[in-house]
Parts: sequence; C-alpha cells; structure tokens
Amino acid sequence: MQPAFDESTVTAGTGRWRRFSSALSLLMLGILAAFCLDGLIFRIGPYPKFLEPDSAAGEFELILQREKEAQAQYGDNLVATLGDSRLGYYPRVSAQISGRTGIMLRNAGMAGTNARVWYYMMRDLDPTARRYRAVVIGISDYDDEDGYFDDADNLADLHYLIARLRLSDIPEFAASYRTAAARFEVFRGALFKGLTYQTDLLQFLSHPRKRIDYVKLARSGYPVWTWDYVDSKRNLVGLQIDWATLKVTDPPDADAVQRDSVRSFLAHPAVRQTGNLAAYRREWYGKIIDRYRGSRTKIIFIRLPRGAIPRPANLVHKLSSSVRELASRPNVIIDDEHAFESLEHPELFKDGLHLNDEGDTRFSILMSEEVSRLLIQAGALRKPRPDGL
Repeated sequence: MQPAFDESTVTAGTGRWRRFSSALSLLMLGILAAFCLDGLIFRIGPYPKFLEPDSAAGEFELILQREKEAQAQYGDNLVATLGDSRLGYYPRVSAQISGRTGIMLRNAGMAGTNARVWYYMMRDLDPTARRYRAVVIGISDYDDEDGYFDDADNLADLHYLIARLRLSDIPEFAASYRTAAARFEVFRGALFKGLTYQTDLLQFLSHPRKRIDYVKLARSGYPVWTWDYVDSKRNLVGLQIDWATLKVTDPPDADAVQRDSVRSFLAHPAVRQTGNLAAYRREWYGKIIDRYRGSRTKIIFIRLPRGAIPRPANLVHKLSSSVRELASRPNVIIDDEHAFESLEHPELFKDGLHLNDEGDTRFSILMSEEVSRLLIQAGALRKPRPDGL
C-alpha cells in the first residue's frame, strides 16, 4: 500500500526553506552592504591620508611619500635600499660623497619589515621598474637559517601594507601565508579594511583635530626629521660571549635593551632547521627580482654587519643559500659577504644588532663606495671623474 500523501509536511518544508533562503539573502545583502561601506571609507575614500603617523601603516605611507618626492629632487643615479632596522645608515652621508661615488642612496626600508613588505613598497614606489639605478637588499646572512619566528606567517605585514593592498592583491597575499589560521585572518583583514584599521579609527574618532594636525606636521616634517636623524652614541665595549656555553658577559653599564638584544639576536641556541626561510626568500626576493627583469635596475644583495660579536658559522648547520641560488638570475649581483666585517666590533654597535652613530656613519660611506664599485664593475654606472663632476 502506498503511504498517504501528507500535504502539510511538504508545506512545512517549503516554508522552512523559504525562511532559510530569506535569512541567507538578508545575510548576503548585509555582507555586501558592509563591504561597499568599508570600501567607500577605507579603500577609495580619504581615510588612509589620516592614518596615525606613528603606526605601521602610517609610517609606511610617510616613507613612500618621502621617497616619491626624492625621485623628483634627485637625478638619474638614485639607489633604493631595502631592509629592516638593521640597515642603519645616513642618506645625508651618502649624499655628501655622491660626487665621487656617482650614486645617491635612499632608504625605502623600514624597521620591523621583511621581503614581502619590500615587494609592495617597490611596486608602488617604482611602478615602471626603471626609476632606480639599483635596488640594494640588506640581509643578515646569505645562508638560510630558520629562527624562532616564521616570516611567512607574520601578521604584522598586513598592518604595514593595509593602505596599499588592492582587491586584486588579496588572493595572492593571503595565500602567501603558511597556516590556514593566518590566511583567514589576512584575507578577512585585507577584504574588510575597517577590521585592520579598527584601533586607528577609534583613536582618530576620539581626537580627530589632534590627529589631523599631527598628520599635517608629520607629512611636512618627516623628510627633514629622518634626514637629520643622529643615532645613539652608546656602545657595547666590554661585551664578551662564550660561544661554547652561550654565556654572556655584559658591559658594566648595559641596559635592558642591550642585554636582551645580545641574547635574542646573538647568544641564542640554534633552532631546528625547517627550510621555511629559504622558501620565503625564494618567493619574495624572487618576486622583487622578477619585477625588474628586463630593466636597467640591478638588484644587489649585501650582507649587513652581523653584530657586535658575530655568531660563529658552526653553531648551526644551514641547509641552503637561496640568495646565492638567485644570483644566476639576470640583473642580480651578490656582494662579497666579507665587505662589511670591519664594522663588526662592540664599539660600533649600540645594542646586539644595531649600529650606533659612528657605525652608521662608517657604514654609509662603505656601502656607498661598495655599491658604486659593483655598478661600475657591472657596466651599469660610469666611473665618476676624480674631481667629482
């Protein structure tokens, strides 16, 4: 016997489906409305012009603006440098000797940043990929040594780049993160910029006039402040490290920053090598190099001064050297890794990883001369006349 047809069950099911469809439609409309409002304010609206200058995104925008202005002020032999806070030098010192080097170094790097951030900096700073004679990338080591932190999952990059990320960037940018949790966080924060700007926005709304005035001051003053900057004269004279035991003897007057930086950057145990850093470098250094393929611009890798007392190479077995692998690509130059070893002394470092004022000055001269020599050697720069003209 066929079961009786229950019209009430069908009607109830249809009603539930309609309610679900209606709720889903409202949800999708709400998401679309939120996306449009977010884009209107944070993507095509003026908000990025009023970012807190001392924030990651705000300082990134100040550096970008400063270096765009420098392009109009200086001639054809500009060299952009990329690095984090360890790339400590004075562009004004480079300018003072430009007559004999033939180049002018300009710092497009930023404290706390890495190769992923540098790629987007150069994309928006040099859209034609032809403005610079060279792009110099300063790194700690040509060999790939994994540390405690994986750059591929650095969520801070989103906060540096949020004003620069386009809708078309989001899939690739999010996919470059290694873990699913990081990918989701970055995808959400890049798609709905208001989520990433949330803290900045709340601060702006609490004191809008104060923010606007500070932004105006920073935009006009930042180029001068950074040009005239003079680093600390502190040093690490008296520092000793027993590499067999990693025991540190600090200078008598060492402060907490000096003590902690020596232990975290120099006298730290080796970590398990995974190959993650090598993969990250191949991806993002590779993307920077690919942007300049076919351009006159040379990509130059330099090894930065390694520290007040450099870590011995035998503390860890490094699995690869992605930078040396990239040397086979067109337009890539790798500097002698010993070029700046003369600076690796406690009297030239203010803490475990940063040069002091005297170190910055010496490095400015040495790097200008070294980059000039490499470009002349590669036929990318004329040798300056002895009279500097």
